[in-house]
Amino acid sequence: MAKRTLRSNLEPGTALWAGRRAQWRSLGISDEDMQKPKIAVINTSSELASCFTHLDGIAALAKQAIRAAGGLPFEVRTAAPSDFITSVGRGGAYILPSRDLIANDIEVQVEGARLDGMLCLASCDKTTPGQMMAAGRLNIPTIVAICGYQQSGQYKGEHIDIEEVFFRSSGVPLGKITVEELGAMADQAVRGPGVCAGMGTANSMHILCEALGMALPGSAPVLANSAKMKEYIRLCGERIVQMVWDDVKPRDIITKESVANATMVTLALSGSINCVKHLQATASEAGLDVDVYGLFADYADKIPLLAAVRPNGDELIEELEDAGGARAVMKRLERFMYKDARNVSGETVGEILGTAPIKNDGIVRSVDAPLSTRPTINIVRGSLLPGGGICRLGGAGERRLKMTGRANIFHSRDEALQAIKDGKVKAGDVVILRGLGVIGGPGMAMTSAVVFAIENAGLIDQVGVITEGQLSGLVNRGLVVGEASPEAAAGGPIAFVENGDAISIDIAAKRVDLDVPEALLAERRKKHPTFGAQNERGWLSVYQRTVRPVHKGAVLD
Repeated sequence: MAKRTLRSNLEPGTALWAGRRAQWRSLGISDEDMQKPKIAVINTSSELASCFTHLDGIAALAKQAIRAAGGLPFEVRTAAPSDFITSVGRGGAYILPSRDLIANDIEVQVEGARLDGMLCLASCDKTTPGQMMAAGRLNIPTIVAICGYQQSGQYKGEHIDIEEVFFRSSGVPLGKITVEELGAMADQAVRGPGVCAGMGTANSMHILCEALGMALPGSAPVLANSAKMKEYIRLCGERIVQMVWDDVKPRDIITKESVANATMVTLALSGSINCVKHLQATASEAGLDVDVYGLFADYADKIPLLAAVRPNGDELIEELEDAGGARAVMKRLERFMYKDARNVSGETVGEILGTAPIKNDGIVRSVDAPLSTRPTINIVRGSLLPGGGICRLGGAGERRLKMTGRANIFHSRDEALQAIKDGKVKAGDVVILRGLGVIGGPGMAMTSAVVFAIENAGLIDQVGVITEGQLSGLVNRGLVVGEASPEAAAGGPIAFVENGDAISIDIAAKRVDLDVPEALLAERRKKHPTFGAQNERGWLSVYQRTVRPVHKGAVLD
């Protein structure tokens, strides 16, 4: 059977053909190579963070595998954001916009050169969704290769990882831990390259990616630079070349059914709340008319918690990997899964699950004997948040699900942290962080430290939190509602809350309401208050002017 014509093979004799030939011949590319499938190896390598320092070596392995399979690889670089590094400037405002920068960077280089396929090296939080968004947008054969989690360390004989260091840091101003102790913990927390070693956003997104069908079966989670990870990179390089010849595209894989599968797996693991907007953004870029927030709301009461990886419980990500990882969780959910959904391997979900292993019943529980039946990721709406907000209730055990309290409003992370230190946040308060959303931040300023400070102050079970800002995938305790929408900068009801107003949070009822008479709100609306960063320049200005609401995936319009 004759192989199909590649879109990258330009018409001989044209100016574009001649110019590219001149460039590529100078790089040592032969006439024979120029006829092969041209594969972009998307690399987010950076020396700024350990999340990315192994990717150059992985890219070399991927290119070797692509060449062996009869393809021609081209390494393409993009931005490489790390929550622990890139969040220092502008209060973390660059973090979420970097996702869309990655997607656009890929479009410019891959579509501009009209390459035939992509092998994306997925690492820290925003790289995976940025790559999947680009895949859905460009719709050329693509595999997302999972590049693994970092090895953690020990401190005084106990497990220590970077996520624990992040949480403990909020205890320094409160005298819960000394700077010296925190530094000693930080020195031991990361023992190798890769992403944070817990059920934070990065590992949650890696697992979601496999459940969606965009990563090879059995590839998530995986220890970075392990023999298993390297073997999967080889298989990815081999498979992407065949996918080009077979013309298997992301929109064949990213369907309403596969999005539902990814939603269910995220709920079963109590994954990061950031997965919701990233999955919505991926679906939107793939041209799907699907309400991901609605899917999470619909499945929340049906899908129980099957595994409790830190911070949801005491299990380690290594134990989830050893138990069978994403594939084992999908096997447990088999009765709910859409089995006709496809994977980049060429198999259907049904075929994959037919041989899927579950190696430890104690780590990945069954649907009939789960760890908890309480919804793990809750989409809440109401008069205060008509667009929605998200509350993550990870882990088993008793949880407070309802409160009515008085609004205590802050407009920056630092302002709230100082108030907590000064004892100005008290039991019965509902802490509101506004002006920090995708428009106001812009880009959702980081607000996780406020929640951790409240927990370190011993108030996590006595206050509520409503934030427009971004929350780490580690936040899973307390009545904490993140990604409040519509935000104050867009004129949402949260803009008209005043200190002392009564606010009701009821997770079981899926509601967050402002208990203020409508007549009084009407008077407040006449004041037209403004919130968030003003007169932005550069990339954040572009983002602020074009971003859609967070409940629409925060994609650029």
